Amino acid sequence: MRRFACLFALCLAACGSGPPLRASATLPAEARLSAQRYLVLTVRNPVHAPAARAASSPRGYDSIAAYMAGGAARTLSRALANDYRLREAATWPIAMLSVHCLVYELPPDADPQRVLAALARDSRVESVQPLLNFETAADRYNDPYAELQRNVQQMDVLAAHSVSRGAGVRVAVIDTGVQVNHPDLPATMVSRNFVDNDAESFRSDAHGTAVAGIIAAVPDNGIGIVGIAPDVSLLAYKACWRASDAGIRAVCNTFTLAQAIAAAIEARADIINLSLDGPSDPLLTRLVRHALDAGIIVVGAVPPDAPRDAFPTDIPGVIAADAIENTHDAGAAARAPGRDVLSLAPQGHYDFYSGSSLATAEITGIIALLRAERSHLTAPEALALLTTATPSVPNACAVLGVLLHRASCR
Repeated sequence: MRRFACLFALCLAACGSGPPLRASATLPAEARLSAQRYLVLTVRNPVHAPAARAASSPRGYDSIAAYMAGGAARTLSRALANDYRLREAATWPIAMLSVHCLVYELPPDADPQRVLAALARDSRVESVQPLLNFETAADRYNDPYAELQRNVQQMDVLAAHSVSRGAGVRVAVIDTGVQVNHPDLPATMVSRNFVDNDAESFRSDAHGTAVAGIIAAVPDNGIGIVGIAPDVSLLAYKACWRASDAGIRAVCNTFTLAQAIAAAIEARADIINLSLDGPSDPLLTRLVRHALDAGIIVVGAVPPDAPRDAFPTDIPGVIAADAIENTHDAGAAARAPGRDVLSLAPQGHYDFYSGSSLATAEITGIIALLRAERSHLTAPEALALLTTATPSVPNACAVLGVLLHRASCR
């Protein structure tokens, strides 16, 4: 890789006030969210700027604005894009380096390292490098209860967020209702009720609210906690209802669960979270198999006494999730923290919860981070990453590193 890096952002940060960015010099949102799919390339641009006007500084915006990409540089950039199947995302001529800087999006099937290596050998290219992310030297998020999320710290979730936050992944939480207007949940959540038409009861359900919060609580909003995969599209499907007025225990049945699972399949969910357990059920088994055949990853909770002949973990292909604190043998299960896990509670509150239901939500969240980077990730591949890359407590950063063939996600 060549020595000159593109000063794409630094050119703009040098002055607090100046002309607005040209449209061509503005990175698309996709590049800000998925930098690993983009590269930064420079080509020589020996175009001389006209003399600076009187009373203008030779280092000011007057002279830089006059420096434009020459015809040769534009022709060369189009040829490179065509030869390597790149899509131009943004451009910026850098006067101080006499180069034209371009951000290109890689083709979906491209190996980034191979493309970078090929471009580095191309004599037409002045420099090429990945589009890198940086951050200010401040706390990662400003959520006041984040320090109490020991599970998030154990699983190195915040480091993983520098690579993935689950964007583009649809997660169906089939559970009780959820307080959809909780200030720490995304406003874009989709909800459906397969139990009754009681909207107030839906918003008052604790179990589903806790599960949704672990997966998708909004970070960096100055309140509450951090979700493991906060950028997922959340589908909150109520198929269970509170067993009593007190506590979070809830019950479901074949009919309501069948409707919710079918709806999740029809909505093309990428992951279905089932933080529940019960007897083996033929109809539900057929529906879950249909989901698995459609490429949906299904994550289910290991029961407290750990039998593997219970729904949904009795179905081959379902990822069984258990709490690391449990000492029973749950077989080939993915494990995550399950004791005193902080999450959301109805009426805009927060509370601590325990059980494999919470571990299931955590495993779902980590898989969402992975699937955002590999859209065709299968359940066996996800389970292998979770159980072999980090055999004790799943480390989201390390697992992402293995998936992306890096030493670490950092």
